[in-house]
Amino acid sequence: MELAALTAFLAPFVPYLVKGGEAVAVEAGKAFGTEAWGHAQALWERLRPSVEQKEVARQAAGDLAERPDDDRARGAFELQLEKLLAADGALRADLERLWGEAAAANVVVASGDRSVAAGRDISGTVVTGDDARIR
Repeated sequence: MELAALTAFLAPFVPYLVKGGEAVAVEAGKAFGTEAWGHAQALWERLRPSVEQKEVARQAAGDLAERPDDDRARGAFELQLEKLLAADGALRADLERLWGEAAAANVVVASGDRSVAAGRDISGTVVTGDDARIR
């Protein structure tokens, strides 16, 4: 399981997942689509107890919730995720299964300025810059 990809997928959802609540779930479902939100919720529901038990992991999740586009926050969360999975084989197996289900559903989320999301292959040129010119 590629932890960087899992972290990148979860990052935009973490602010909503950390807050919780029905109103937040409705808002997130509208923002990301119900299928992507459902996969993020399932992953987080399995991951959350382990994160909450470890102070540094809880802090990393809080930082990611505050700054989901910050590479440093993502890196800190990814490192804590790696440590949690190394210490708990059942957690790793469950997350691999859930992540596999999300991948099989072709759930993608673009996160950050000028991000591009594709559910399948992309061919050709993708330009995401201000005043970009193709010659």
